[in-house]
Amino acid sequence: MSDFDIIVIGGGHAGIEAALAAARLKKNTCLLTLKIENIGKMPCNPSVGGPAKGIVVREIDALGGQMAITADKTALQFKMLNGAKGPGVRALRVQSDKLAYKKMMQDVCLKQENLTVIEGMASKLNVTNNKVTGVTLKDGTVLNAKIVIVTTGTYMAGVNMISSEVTPGGPDLEPTTGDLSESLRELGLRTFRLKTGTPPRILRSSIDFSKTKLEPGTEGFLHFSELTTREDVLPYDKQVSCHMTYTTPETHEYILENLNKSSMYSGVVKGVGPRYCPSIEDKLVRFQDKPRHLLFLEPESLELDTIYLQGFSTSLPRDIQEKMVHSLPGFENAIIKKYAYAIEYDAIDPIQMKPSFESKIIENLFTAGQVNGTSGYEEAAGQGLLAGINACMKLDGKEPLILARNEAYIGVLVDDLTTKGTLEPYRLLTSRAEFRLLLRHDNADQRLIEYGRQIGLVSQERYDAYLAKMENIKKLEQHLSETTFVQDEEKVHAYLTSLGYESDAHIGINGIDLVRRPNVTTKELLATIGEEADEEIANQCDIELKYAGYIEKAKREANKLKEMDSIKLGVNFNYDEVDNLSIEGRQKLMKYKPATMGQAFRISGVNPADIAVLAIAIKQGKGR
Repeated sequence: MSDFDIIVIGGGHAGIEAALAAARLKKNTCLLTLKIENIGKMPCNPSVGGPAKGIVVREIDALGGQMAITADKTALQFKMLNGAKGPGVRALRVQSDKLAYKKMMQDVCLKQENLTVIEGMASKLNVTNNKVTGVTLKDGTVLNAKIVIVTTGTYMAGVNMISSEVTPGGPDLEPTTGDLSESLRELGLRTFRLKTGTPPRILRSSIDFSKTKLEPGTEGFLHFSELTTREDVLPYDKQVSCHMTYTTPETHEYILENLNKSSMYSGVVKGVGPRYCPSIEDKLVRFQDKPRHLLFLEPESLELDTIYLQGFSTSLPRDIQEKMVHSLPGFENAIIKKYAYAIEYDAIDPIQMKPSFESKIIENLFTAGQVNGTSGYEEAAGQGLLAGINACMKLDGKEPLILARNEAYIGVLVDDLTTKGTLEPYRLLTSRAEFRLLLRHDNADQRLIEYGRQIGLVSQERYDAYLAKMENIKKLEQHLSETTFVQDEEKVHAYLTSLGYESDAHIGINGIDLVRRPNVTTKELLATIGEEADEEIANQCDIELKYAGYIEKAKREANKLKEMDSIKLGVNFNYDEVDNLSIEGRQKLMKYKPATMGQAFRISGVNPADIAVLAIAIKQGKGR
């Protein structure tokens, strides 16, 4: 029997961040995993980041997490998405070497002080007086702990499905058990079934890439972590390119003729699949007007001769998969290294969690990751980091870290899960964030590093570097405000006219006013007078100056939300004492038990009149 402060069940992306955060905050932590060699495994797409998700990775870094550092150092390709669009939707995505990523995460965990990694399968949560006391393993071993964090991903009661063939197992048929989810249900927690899937892996050497379109990365020094240096990342000329291809009428014919053989359409699948990452057969049924569908060819590792066929997830039989793959341009002679499959698993209804990710039902039980109904490595890692931090806060008798919707995409994620819940695998999207102009790739440190420093996960050295960066931005903006650019000066004139601006001889214009014009950039403008500017600092100036009015408006709207979120309700608030609530409003408030008035306002079915009545009741001291 072993005693720990915190036990983390599961070595996926959520479990890694939770365990590392707890150990780095000097708690005696146990990471319980089925196999050490699977810590950090990427069972699906070999990538990190993307729309909204890439910003989550930046936020994890600002709070002192690990994912950003590992993603940078093991990336095969860096690509800035939506670079031509506004800063609110720009996001970094890296193509990962999934073997290198996994290896680095294992090394970090095994070498981390205060962290003990144990191989074993959790079968039961031990609870006394509605308070968790530890975990019992399948072999009967008991591990005691003050707090348990469940981050089991898709491993709880998992089944793999190819057509009518159903095999118990987690990803790649790893061991699974229904004991843990049964234990959760016995404790009063609601679980439900979800489904996800993965596409076939193709032998790279068997693909004719001349029939596909090259998709290179983005040139320049790109990175998730502020701790990453140029020496840490693969140089642009050595990065590995991705490719694109499309489905064909023949592909669609094979799929539609065999829909009844798909696990999803034959009735084998009981859980709900992901809306925003559907199987290829689901795409054809839902988007029948589309003549073709885009597919990405993504390398999995420098050590593997395999390509991940992004967008081609399926659970059709193996012989049909062969025909489908061979119908794609460039895949006429392709060899399938691993067939696609669907996976179904138990998840916990996240409505039962507080915004700290502690259970409302069992004290000192936390959950994070796909077990909370989400999809994606990044969403999992963000939850894991918060769960690890808040477990430590609970042990130290401190208030939990709750990120607001205007502070972080992680805050949007947490609020959506704990306020609205989910009936399908939840995926973060930029459209879910009403303040996305405030939640940008470039300003994650400005939003969150102060939290990371106060908690103790951000070093003083890292914080000092951040302060120096902010001072440099301030100095550059001051320099622009004090510099006048004379328009008939040769280089200034040539630059402005090349952008379509008419030049007025002998008239000087302030640098800030010029940068606020469309297409004018700080770096290029200063170059006209022979000055150089750090690209990252200059880009920051561009965004802050060009979008200043919009940013201020968003901040004013966010402050209104902050006022509502400052009014606490809590799980023990008695809504029966509040008169004149609508029937639906009272039912929803009693079911979801919102932590704040802001959360109550965002619950579907709670109308503005209910909020007004609730505000009056609070002033009268009711419900407490």
